[in-house]
Order: sequence, then structure tokens, then C-alpha cells
Amino acid sequence: MYAIVGTGGKQYKVSVGDVLTVEKLDAAVGDSVTLDQVYLVSGDNGVQVGSPLVAGARVIAKVEGHGRGKKIVVFKYKPKKNYHKKQGHRQPYTKLRVEAIEV
Repeated sequence: MYAIVGTGGKQYKVSVGDVLTVEKLDAAVGDSVTLDQVYLVSGDNGVQVGSPLVAGARVIAKVEGHGRGKKIVVFKYKPKKNYHKKQGHRQPYTKLRVEAIEV
């Protein structure tokens, strides 16, 4: 059984037991979060596709931790104008473990 869920402006294919990294959520480590934006559920009863969401479906996940991604360098440069700007960025994330898919 798997589902396609949306959180943080992105979509993820998840099944029970999967660990996924999503955009940072406001939840403490060990808390249970419910992902309500379920676009598709595939299981024993076949495939249910929502328009846009599957009614009554949700995915329950447990927060395993928070962190920050790898550093990326943002470098802006304009030739012949003596302009350059160097910035770094580390995107915060939340690590989730999927516990159940409910239809």
C-alpha cells in the first residue's frame, strides 16, 4: 500500500515504514503529525485518485528529528561593475517516519 501526499509545496510517494525528509514542520521530536493532503492511495481495493484530494484519507507520521541540509553557495556577479555577493544557505528539514495510511 502506498500513497502520494503533499506537504511544504512538494509531493512524496510514501508507504508504511518509510522515512522521508520534508520541509520543516512545527512539531517536537516524537510527536505524531497528520498529513491531510493525500492525492492518491493505492491498496488492496485498487487505486483511488482524488480530484484533487482523496476524501477522508490521511497519513500519520512520527517526527524523528530536525536538521539542516547541505550548504549551498549563492554567488551573484555582474561583470565590469565591481559587484559580487557571496551567500550561503542551509535549508531546514524535518525527518518523518510513516506509521499508517488511513483511507
